[in-house]
Amino acid sequence: MDIAVVGRGHLGSTLSWLWTRAGHRITVLGRDGGDVAGADVLVVAVPAAAITDALTRVRGFRGAVTVDATNLQGPPPAGHPSLAHLVQSLIGGPVAKAFNTDYALLYDQIERQVIRPSHLYAADAAARSVAEQLIRDVGFAPVFVGDLHRAVLLEQHLRLVRAIADNGYGPYFSRYDAPGGQ
Repeated sequence: MDIAVVGRGHLGSTLSWLWTRAGHRITVLGRDGGDVAGADVLVVAVPAAAITDALTRVRGFRGAVTVDATNLQGPPPAGHPSLAHLVQSLIGGPVAKAFNTDYALLYDQIERQVIRPSHLYAADAAARSVAEQLIRDVGFAPVFVGDLHRAVLLEQHLRLVRAIADNGYGPYFSRYDAPGGQ
């Protein structure tokens, strides 16, 4: 896949490295944007406050699959139930919410885990298979929580993730499985 990542911070850089290692072609853009014509998927990994500015500087990507990896700090943006919906309004295509509830600083340890850690995500139907593939290529087992209206739950879940970590359990991986699962 040709993946354009908007964001050169820890998450954007780490995802870019892992996806390159998995065989994808990566273009990384900073907040100054650039042309991403020809990319199969756009990944947004900038601070929440920079989403609108960053995406208005991206050219050549209107209407294609986008993965929103941003973290909500405070209330959702005015007029949108989640950051993922803001991203969707700017891009105009199918969106998945992923890579916002796990600690990017642990991503280099995923492959050393005895049991593959889980990764929660929400997605429009047209973005689901792309999101699942990218999640697997990082090393996680994807756990679908529902369509994009559930993105708000993932954004709110971040507060729980941080509370667990702040009380001596993190950063950490998590695993979701049905009883008797392997």
